[in-house]
Amino acid sequence: MLVTFDGVRGSIPCAERSFMRYGGNTSCVHVQAGSTEILVDAGTGIRRAGERLQRRGVKTFHLLLSHTHWDHLCGLPFFAPVYDASCDVSIHAGRHEPGVSLREALAAHIAPPVFPIDLGDMPGLKRLTDVEASGTFALGSARVTTRPLRHPGGATGYRIDHGGASVCYVTDTEHDPETLDARILELIAGTDLLIYDSTYLDEEMQGKRGWGHSTWQEGVRLCLAAGAKSLAIFHHDPDRDDHAMDRIERAARQAWRSAFVAREGPSLSLDSAPTARDRTR
Repeated sequence: MLVTFDGVRGSIPCAERSFMRYGGNTSCVHVQAGSTEILVDAGTGIRRAGERLQRRGVKTFHLLLSHTHWDHLCGLPFFAPVYDASCDVSIHAGRHEPGVSLREALAAHIAPPVFPIDLGDMPGLKRLTDVEASGTFALGSARVTTRPLRHPGGATGYRIDHGGASVCYVTDTEHDPETLDARILELIAGTDLLIYDSTYLDEEMQGKRGWGHSTWQEGVRLCLAAGAKSLAIFHHDPDRDDHAMDRIERAARQAWRSAFVAREGPSLSLDSAPTARDRTR
């Protein structure tokens, strides 16, 4: 399994030079599980992912959406494979706004007058699937497990298992300061890599309650309790430039040596070894 970060920012893209070492694109992670190509979330980072995969000649894509808020979806109309009729793009999404199907949610974002085209103009987009927010299904040779997350309107966390390795994607979610989330602990138990919503710091949460986000400190607590092997600090606050992210990484590494701040670009090769970070290439 290979994991590539194509977008690591939360809420809104950041184009300033002072954000470029970590990256300014919103959420998108590419997971290559054997011959199965999985993209998680369709923030602005998915544009670059699509271009890279098309250069490799990839024709079949599976896209998992954590939810349909705009920062996790706004790259989809710029994902080139959806305009190629020879491609087979499937989108899967768990819990989002109650009573709204995935097709309805996408159609609300991608249609005039908000956008000049609609879903009918995407011949490569072959199927849209609403999945249970607490279940398991297969994507090619990978197994995907889902759990609901605490976020306004709902969100879904994903675990992808393949060949004895696993990666978990858990954003956007807000933690309870009194107790660890049992559903997340179950999802991430023993995982090689947890990619976790770390928008804020513990000391900032008092003023952010109800916003649906968490902290890197909670990510460390979850990893230690669940026996996860490494933590990718993810969904960076758009107000934090590279220097601020440097400070977070230093503090996180002091707290737990297997924690690191996700940066756009590097791929991590996952296996049964203790620390994914040590295999960055």
